[in-house]
Amino acid sequence: MAVAALGLWAVALRLWHLPHAGFQLGVVPIAVALFPLRRRRPGAVLLVLAVLTGLAAVIGPVTAAAAYTVALGTVRPRHRARLLGGASLLLMASATATGPSLGAGTAVYGVELGLVLAVTAVVVPGLVGTVYGQQTRLLRALRERGDAAERARRSADSEARTHERARIAAEMHDLVGHRLSLISLHAGGLELALGQADSELREEAVLVRRTTRDAMRELRQTLGVLGPLGRDTGPDALTDATGTRADVEALVAESRDGGIAVRLEWSGSDLDVRPAQVRRAVHRVVREGLTNVHRYAAAAHVTVRVEHDERTVRVTVRNGASTATPAEAGTGRGLPGLRERVELLGGTFEAGALPSGGFQVVAAIPTEPAEAVTRRSAAGDIAASPRGGVDDGAVALPRAPRTARAWTFVLGAAALWVLMTLAIGLVHSQPRSTVRPPEPRLGMAYQDLPGIFDSPAERAAATGHEPPRPAGTVGCVYPQAGRGPRPGVFALTRYCFNAAQRLISIDRFTVPSVRDAPPWENR
Repeated sequence: MAVAALGLWAVALRLWHLPHAGFQLGVVPIAVALFPLRRRRPGAVLLVLAVLTGLAAVIGPVTAAAAYTVALGTVRPRHRARLLGGASLLLMASATATGPSLGAGTAVYGVELGLVLAVTAVVVPGLVGTVYGQQTRLLRALRERGDAAERARRSADSEARTHERARIAAEMHDLVGHRLSLISLHAGGLELALGQADSELREEAVLVRRTTRDAMRELRQTLGVLGPLGRDTGPDALTDATGTRADVEALVAESRDGGIAVRLEWSGSDLDVRPAQVRRAVHRVVREGLTNVHRYAAAAHVTVRVEHDERTVRVTVRNGASTATPAEAGTGRGLPGLRERVELLGGTFEAGALPSGGFQVVAAIPTEPAEAVTRRSAAGDIAASPRGGVDDGAVALPRAPRTARAWTFVLGAAALWVLMTLAIGLVHSQPRSTVRPPEPRLGMAYQDLPGIFDSPAERAAATGHEPPRPAGTVGCVYPQAGRGPRPGVFALTRYCFNAAQRLISIDRFTVPSVRDAPPWENR
């Protein structure tokens, strides 16, 4: 497309009958070959193209495109101003120096052509590229600032939620834990008071004390969910071994000692190098799955499978069908809590009955959950916005469609090329209209002397005062006279021609004015 536009522009310039059109068109391949090098050497390519434009105006569009791209990619204002100014001066100097030889024959033509080309091929495209480049960099900076502000806001919100959850956990621990501690204390006192009095009541007191102790332990573990991930509280607090293969094998061994037929299948490397959140989630999924088996399917066969690769840790706890009656009813909060923990890490959680009558719990946890947590938090914040998008604190800047920008560039380039063509044509036509006619000399034909016409008044004034006509003269021409060398006389010029209409004599003489002539000559 660019080559076709350049060809049409060259044809348009050819219509103005520019001198040395063949030489100018021969420079076009050189300019086209230099143009792709502007990305590596933008300054050097622009300066060379400016010099070539002074020699051949036909490559003006190439220089304009180079000036636009150079100004667009140059960040430092001083360097950009030096490049554009130096290119303009080189173009004008080149056009002025080559004007008498490659132009219309005068240095004035070279100066005028260089000025026009400097403005249309360097200055205007350079200014447009400067404005567009600054606008692009400003929008990019505003977008980056808006993204940074959005990330800071999300981080502040996340920290605020973490503090609030920690505060709720602390209050629940202080209030409920205090009550449970009192219950355990009174149950212990009741156990001591009964002694050997009533064995049944004493066993009931022991059961209350143990149940209270278990409730306290479970409360601490549950409150750990409200706190920051990886900082759980209670006797089963997070350690370096939590969630590793040894830890999972210990859980399976405890269930096997409790009478459950459990088989462990491990695929992949150990989890000791994974983040604490991931290992804690694996531990919770296995423990909750085995706890549900103890409660609802103690006679079933259980399979615990852990599959670990570079991206995901997949934990599956599956048990077969069981005909035994559940020992106790659950609270129904264990699986939802697991789902929340896994999804907060960016994973997926599934739990449900199998067609064979058993039950299965499957959790897929990313090995590096930081990005997933951030992405999930961002999605939640955007969904919570009243308009379904980024909130008012973020900077959402529109982007112009590529089609609109392309059309703007094409129309702007076409307008610049038309302006350049008209300006060059106007400058080229001006020197041709002011060329002086050739000076008359002997031997020239009459038709080669433009602007020389016979004046009857001068012919009459020359009668009686003109010198003798040369031999072979068939006619003379007396152009309009001018002022003489002194007051009271007129300067006349006489051109005499022979039968072949060739100039054979050029005579210059003076005649007195009519008011200064003697009285006898006025009669």
